[in-house]
Amino acid sequence: MMNTPQQVKNPTSSLKSRFITRFLGALTKINAEDPISSPSPTRIFQRYRRIKVASNKSMAYSVRSRRIWSRAMLSRFRSRRSAFSGRRSSVKTTNCTTINVTINENKTAKGGLDMQTDELRELVPGGEAMDVCNLLDETAHYIKCLTTQVQVMRKIVDFCHLSK
Repeated sequence: MMNTPQQVKNPTSSLKSRFITRFLGALTKINAEDPISSPSPTRIFQRYRRIKVASNKSMAYSVRSRRIWSRAMLSRFRSRRSAFSGRRSSVKTTNCTTINVTINENKTAKGGLDMQTDELRELVPGGEAMDVCNLLDETAHYIKCLTTQVQVMRKIVDFCHLSK
Protein backbone atom coordinates (compact mmCIF):
# COMPACT_ATOMS: atom_id res chain seq x y z
CA MET A 1 0.00 0.00 0.00
CA MET A 2 1.44 3.33 -1.04
CA ASN A 3 1.22 6.43 1.14
CA THR A 4 -0.45 9.48 -0.32
CA PRO A 5 1.15 12.88 0.27
CA GLN A 6 -1.52 13.69 2.86
CA GLN A 7 -0.69 10.59 4.91
CA VAL A 8 3.02 11.29 5.15
CA LYS A 9 3.81 14.01 7.64
CA ASN A 10 7.08 15.88 7.49
CA PRO A 11 7.83 17.42 10.91
CA THR A 12 10.22 19.95 9.36
CA SER A 13 7.56 21.32 7.04
CA SER A 14 5.04 21.63 9.86
CA LEU A 15 7.67 23.43 11.92
CA LYS A 16 8.38 25.60 8.91
CA SER A 17 4.70 26.38 8.36
CA ARG A 18 4.17 27.25 12.05
CA PHE A 19 7.24 29.49 11.91
CA ILE A 20 6.16 31.19 8.68
CA THR A 21 2.68 31.90 10.05
CA ARG A 22 3.99 33.41 13.29
CA PHE A 23 6.87 35.30 11.69
CA LEU A 24 4.81 36.85 8.89
CA GLY A 25 2.22 37.90 11.48
CA ALA A 26 4.96 39.54 13.55
CA LEU A 27 6.43 41.27 10.49
CA THR A 28 2.99 42.60 9.55
CA LYS A 29 2.54 43.94 13.08
CA ILE A 30 5.99 45.57 13.06
CA ASN A 31 5.29 47.18 9.70
CA ALA A 32 1.86 48.45 10.82
CA GLU A 33 3.19 49.89 14.09
CA ASP A 34 6.39 51.35 12.66
CA PRO A 35 6.33 51.95 8.91
CA ILE A 36 9.67 52.90 7.39
CA SER A 37 9.56 56.68 7.44
CA SER A 38 13.09 57.88 7.99
CA PRO A 39 16.11 55.72 7.14
CA SER A 40 18.23 57.01 10.02
CA PRO A 41 20.78 54.52 11.38
CA THR A 42 19.07 54.50 14.78
CA ARG A 43 15.65 53.67 13.28
CA ILE A 44 17.16 50.97 11.06
CA PHE A 45 18.89 49.38 14.05
CA GLN A 46 15.70 49.47 16.14
CA ARG A 47 13.77 47.85 13.33
CA TYR A 48 16.49 45.22 12.87
CA ARG A 49 16.30 44.36 16.59
CA ARG A 50 12.49 44.04 16.47
CA ILE A 51 12.69 41.75 13.44
CA LYS A 52 15.41 39.62 15.05
CA VAL A 53 13.40 39.24 18.26
CA ALA A 54 10.26 38.46 16.24
CA SER A 55 12.14 35.77 14.31
CA ASN A 56 13.59 34.13 17.43
CA LYS A 57 10.30 34.34 19.29
CA SER A 58 8.41 32.88 16.32
CA MET A 59 10.81 29.94 16.13
CA ALA A 60 10.68 29.27 19.88
CA TYR A 61 6.87 29.37 19.87
CA SER A 62 6.79 27.13 16.78
CA VAL A 63 8.84 24.47 18.56
CA ARG A 64 6.71 25.06 21.67
CA SER A 65 8.05 23.74 24.95
CA ARG A 66 9.21 20.42 23.51
CA ARG A 67 12.86 21.42 23.60
CA ILE A 68 15.05 22.75 26.38
CA TRP A 69 16.47 25.49 24.15
CA SER A 70 12.99 26.77 23.23
CA ARG A 71 11.87 26.78 26.88
CA ALA A 72 15.01 28.73 27.81
CA MET A 73 14.44 31.22 24.99
CA LEU A 74 10.75 31.69 25.85
CA SER A 75 11.64 32.12 29.51
CA ARG A 76 14.18 34.79 28.55
CA PHE A 77 11.54 36.64 26.49
CA ARG A 78 9.03 36.48 29.35
CA SER A 79 11.54 37.76 31.88
CA ARG A 80 12.50 40.67 29.61
CA ARG A 81 8.85 41.53 29.07
CA SER A 82 8.11 41.47 32.80
CA ALA A 83 11.21 43.57 33.49
CA PHE A 84 9.91 46.24 31.11
CA SER A 85 6.34 46.13 32.40
CA GLY A 86 7.32 46.11 36.07
CA ARG A 87 5.57 42.79 36.67
CA ARG A 88 7.16 39.62 37.90
CA SER A 89 6.72 36.33 36.13
CA SER A 90 7.24 32.85 37.42
CA VAL A 91 9.25 30.41 35.34
CA LYS A 92 7.94 26.86 35.19
CA THR A 93 10.46 24.10 35.55
CA THR A 94 9.89 20.64 34.22
CA ASN A 95 11.14 17.27 35.34
CA CYS A 96 12.69 16.48 31.95
CA THR A 97 15.46 19.07 32.20
CA THR A 98 18.70 17.75 33.60
CA ILE A 99 20.74 20.23 35.55
CA ASN A 100 24.32 19.17 35.88
CA VAL A 101 25.95 21.68 38.20
CA THR A 102 29.08 19.64 38.81
CA ILE A 103 30.06 19.29 35.16
CA ASN A 104 32.70 22.04 35.36
CA GLU A 105 34.16 20.57 38.55
CA ASN A 106 34.94 17.24 36.83
CA LYS A 107 37.67 18.48 34.48
CA THR A 108 39.47 15.70 32.68
CA ALA A 109 42.72 15.51 30.80
CA LYS A 110 40.75 16.39 27.69
CA GLY A 111 40.80 20.13 28.40
CA GLY A 112 40.12 20.94 24.75
CA LEU A 113 36.89 18.95 24.74
CA ASP A 114 35.74 20.68 27.91
CA MET A 115 36.44 24.07 26.33
CA GLN A 116 34.46 23.12 23.23
CA THR A 117 31.46 21.92 25.22
CA ASP A 118 31.61 25.10 27.33
CA GLU A 119 31.57 27.18 24.15
CA LEU A 120 28.65 25.15 22.83
CA ARG A 121 26.78 25.68 26.10
CA GLU A 122 27.10 29.43 25.59
CA LEU A 123 25.70 29.24 22.05
CA VAL A 124 22.63 27.07 22.67
CA PRO A 125 19.90 28.72 24.78
CA GLY A 126 19.63 26.81 28.05
CA GLY A 127 22.83 24.92 27.25
CA GLU A 128 24.50 25.81 30.52
CA ALA A 129 22.11 23.47 32.35
CA MET A 130 22.52 20.41 30.10
CA ASP A 131 24.68 17.34 30.25
CA VAL A 132 26.80 16.60 27.17
CA CYS A 133 24.37 14.09 25.61
CA ASN A 134 21.37 16.46 25.88
CA LEU A 135 23.54 19.36 24.76
CA LEU A 136 24.45 17.60 21.51
CA ASP A 137 20.84 16.57 20.86
CA GLU A 138 19.53 20.09 21.55
CA THR A 139 22.31 21.61 19.44
CA ALA A 140 21.37 19.47 16.45
CA HIS A 141 17.73 20.50 16.75
CA TYR A 142 18.62 24.15 17.30
CA ILE A 143 20.80 24.14 14.15
CA LYS A 144 17.93 22.59 12.18
CA CYS A 145 15.63 25.37 13.41
CA LEU A 146 18.16 28.09 12.59
CA THR A 147 18.50 26.62 9.10
CA THR A 148 14.72 26.78 8.71
CA GLN A 149 14.77 30.42 9.84
CA VAL A 150 17.41 31.32 7.26
CA GLN A 151 15.57 29.48 4.46
CA VAL A 152 12.31 31.30 5.23
CA MET A 153 14.01 34.70 5.48
CA ARG A 154 15.79 34.14 2.16
CA LYS A 155 12.48 33.28 0.50
CA ILE A 156 10.91 36.45 1.94
CA VAL A 157 13.80 38.57 0.61
CA ASP A 158 13.62 36.87 -2.79
CA PHE A 159 9.87 37.48 -2.93
CA CYS A 160 10.31 41.15 -2.01
CA HIS A 161 12.95 41.64 -4.71
CA LEU A 162 10.77 39.99 -7.34
CA SER A 163 7.76 42.15 -6.48
CA LYS A 164 9.67 45.43 -6.94
